[in-house]
Amino acid sequence: MQPELDALDRRILALVQEDARQPAERIGQAVGLSASAVQRRLARLRETGVIAAEVAVLDPRSLGRPLVMIVDVELERERPELLAAFRRWLAAEPAVQQAWYVTGESDYVLVVTAAAMEAYDALMQRLVAENANVRRFRTRVALGAVKRGLALPVDGA
Repeated sequence: MQPELDALDRRILALVQEDARQPAERIGQAVGLSASAVQRRLARLRETGVIAAEVAVLDPRSLGRPLVMIVDVELERERPELLAAFRRWLAAEPAVQQAWYVTGESDYVLVVTAAAMEAYDALMQRLVAENANVRRFRTRVALGAVKRGLALPVDGA
């Protein structure tokens, strides 16, 4: 069951998505609540799973991973046990930043980071070697980020 979110919850969520380290006092000033009321609402939003995680967003270039590739993966078969094995492989691979099960020509779309093309090539060789169900993959190299993030609209629409 989806929790009920009022206008104050939505305003708090918008502010937390901008900066999760903001003190409750600052959020309270922005939405017209006391710090303790904001803390109670944030606790409820965490407990109900509306706030799924609070993480640091790192700059890939600062960590020596300047390359970003968008990879379309097509599988041979979509039997449940083969899909589960492939999903486990994706979840365990640190270079795979995002993995989406999609409709259309591909079965999955991946966002992958790498330090260099050689590292990416080695990853794709492992992908094929360790997942015999992969029929083919197509790679697009990202030339630059126009927008990067996970912030969701919270306006109720």
